[in-house]
Amino acid sequence: MTQPLLTTHPSNTATMANPAREYWEGVDADVDGMLGGIPSMVGFSHVSKVDLQGSRSFLAKLGIGKKNGRHVAANALEGGAGIGRVTQGLLVEVADAVDVIEPVAKFIPPLQGVTGVRNVFNVGLEDWSPVEGTLYDLIWIQWCVGYLTDEQFVAFMKRCGEALNPDGGLMVVKENVSTSGSDALDGVDGSVTRVDSTFLSLFDEAGWRVVRTETQKGFVSRLPKKLLPVRSYALKLKDTPATGSS
Repeated sequence: MTQPLLTTHPSNTATMANPAREYWEGVDADVDGMLGGIPSMVGFSHVSKVDLQGSRSFLAKLGIGKKNGRHVAANALEGGAGIGRVTQGLLVEVADAVDVIEPVAKFIPPLQGVTGVRNVFNVGLEDWSPVEGTLYDLIWIQWCVGYLTDEQFVAFMKRCGEALNPDGGLMVVKENVSTSGSDALDGVDGSVTRVDSTFLSLFDEAGWRVVRTETQKGFVSRLPKKLLPVRSYALKLKDTPATGSS
């Protein structure tokens, strides 16, 4: 089996600012760690399964999948892959080849040797640049853009646009959404949880339009920990035809 190509960036050690880097360097390289320890809490063991099923259903509504006349993406890119929870649980099922971006080196070994994973970019989203000649039919970004400033997020989305297949390519951003009425900063890991209007504004600034959006269903909201709403946004570049959008 061919090993995925691992690429690094000379400034990789600085791609994620403290306290975010310190936080993730201290997180266990397992599913519990990727989800903030939630699966190990009473009543939350189903979170990853529900999340993946919701994502699979969302893609199916966009015509991506293996059943009922849907199509498989030739090339997919995942930002902030972690140990590959979404990579292995979803993306390798709906794409022939998956490239992943992951800034934390200790999370990368589980991705290597996974059938369907092609390139592993050991850089932060803010340092990633498209590979010349590679166009993606699907770009999946989940639970990681909170570590980017608004300016970095817009710049990253513009680079994603350069790497998107103009013939039907799309990007999905799936993130927690703030319910406080304003963007909220997490003092523990340094991330920001944005309100829906902020996401929409940043998408627009970066040249993307929303073709479908929905809130993840099935997450419990009882003690010991209430989960924030999680919203998926399917995006296409503003200068591409609206045919097939919903």
